[in-house]
Amino acid sequence: MKPFFILMLFVPMWIQSQNTSFKGYDSIQNKDFVFLKDRIDQFKNDSTRAAIYLFAYIKKAKREHNWQELKNGYQNVIYHSPSSMRTVYADSMVYAAKKTKDNATIGSAFLTKGIVSFANKKHEEALDDYLIANEYISKTNDQYLIYKVKYNMAQLKNNMGFYDEAISLLRECVNYYKKNHDRPYLNSLHSLGLSYNKVGNYGLCSQTNEEGIKESAKRARPEMTAYFQHSEGVNQYFLNNYQKAIDNLKSTMSEIERNNDFANEAVGNFYIGKSYWELKKYERAIPYFNKVDQILNSKQFIRRDLLQTYVVLINYYKTKKEDKLHLYYVDQLLKADQLLRETNSYLVAKVNKEYDNKNIIIENQKLEQQVNGRNSNKLIFITLGTLVFLTLLFVSYRNFKMKSTYKKNYEALMNKSVQPIKEITPIQHAGIDDINAAAVTELIKQLEKWEQAKKFLEKEITLVKLAATFNSNTKYLSLIIYHHRHKKFTTYINDLKIDYLITTIKESKALQQYKNEALAEEVGFSSIQRFANAFKARANMPVAFYIAQLNKEE
Repeated sequence: MKPFFILMLFVPMWIQSQNTSFKGYDSIQNKDFVFLKDRIDQFKNDSTRAAIYLFAYIKKAKREHNWQELKNGYQNVIYHSPSSMRTVYADSMVYAAKKTKDNATIGSAFLTKGIVSFANKKHEEALDDYLIANEYISKTNDQYLIYKVKYNMAQLKNNMGFYDEAISLLRECVNYYKKNHDRPYLNSLHSLGLSYNKVGNYGLCSQTNEEGIKESAKRARPEMTAYFQHSEGVNQYFLNNYQKAIDNLKSTMSEIERNNDFANEAVGNFYIGKSYWELKKYERAIPYFNKVDQILNSKQFIRRDLLQTYVVLINYYKTKKEDKLHLYYVDQLLKADQLLRETNSYLVAKVNKEYDNKNIIIENQKLEQQVNGRNSNKLIFITLGTLVFLTLLFVSYRNFKMKSTYKKNYEALMNKSVQPIKEITPIQHAGIDDINAAAVTELIKQLEKWEQAKKFLEKEITLVKLAATFNSNTKYLSLIIYHHRHKKFTTYINDLKIDYLITTIKESKALQQYKNEALAEEVGFSSIQRFANAFKARANMPVAFYIAQLNKEE
């Protein structure tokens, strides 16, 4: 049976299951698509009443062999049908779209199919659908669809933990949708704020949420206000404003639940629970953690940060010596971790560190014996306790040594003021003597003037671009930098940026509040990772440690 016939088997059953009357069907079967579409839109919040028009739309398109309208019909059905049936209708939609032989139609169908797969947590299938959609849509001039692909790819990248890539895509979407597409613009803005939070740029996250709330009111989209407030509630948790986080999140939960948005419901409950926990109101926190667990059981939904729910509950019930609940949440953590592994290859390193899976399995076996009334071997407890103690001791010692080293490096850094690089004893290098002495002198002067003007703070500085600026060539410039600065070109540029930043952060309290992304932007690094590596290589300590020490001294 061809896929597009499948709907004819299911739609009548679906309609009948909702007790929909067919008395008026004969009177609408000859209506045009515009009429039917208007009725479907009119009853967009009432699938029972919309069903008869959806069925008539499909029947009419099939009767007329109108593949474009058949594709549109299936797409409408997807949004009105139970989630269990959406994949079936998505396949039928793609089949109909292919019959049109139109790139935009086919691309749009695959994009919708990808959205359905993503909602069903089939992320690998969603990625495949998005890539196929992009292949078709890239052959068209349909900018709306092009940016819709980018938006959905950003959602996938966010889910996999590739936040920097998601931010880049979402910024493009915000700029494109801002003028003429209200809901896609607000959706993109909301996702961008969430991504800023994930990379630790809490200031930009708050700024984006504030803009989103204003734009929601301005564009008469009040349904989005709760989502920006929800995002800000999570953000306030990371700013240690726990009561503010609780107030923000609680104000949004009724709207989130009304939308059947179980994902954001789980996130909201988790961060309310975490906020109460940080305020040492442990008994008030537990019911919210339990709601996260209920959503895992009913919807099979979990997220990397939500795994912390089970770490907290395991330790809580272990302390209270409630073995059954302790065992239950150990099992739930294993279940949640396995679910993440199956749906996402990006492993949750932080949680694995906090509660190593191997130790969980060992403890699980031990607790099962306790719950079943078996006698536990005291030697196992002693051995396990000793191992845990030694592990904690080793980790503590390693952290202590590392912090001690960083502290010495910090003191050494503070004892010497960072000065602009000046010519020191040259390193003899093959080929330097071949350069005209006057040319060397002129290049050094240009280099010093360039350093004094702080041109090194620009982004994307390359040897080729700098040589062109000095009317020289890359070979000469590279040799002179190595000969007179004792560094290869990349290290030379990175050290200039970091030396400048070390001095500037020391003098500016505002900069001390910046996260890595903003600091990297400040001194012209195109990548947060490159910035972090360059700072540690130059200062012999991470950025966060340096700023923390400055704050301690103040």
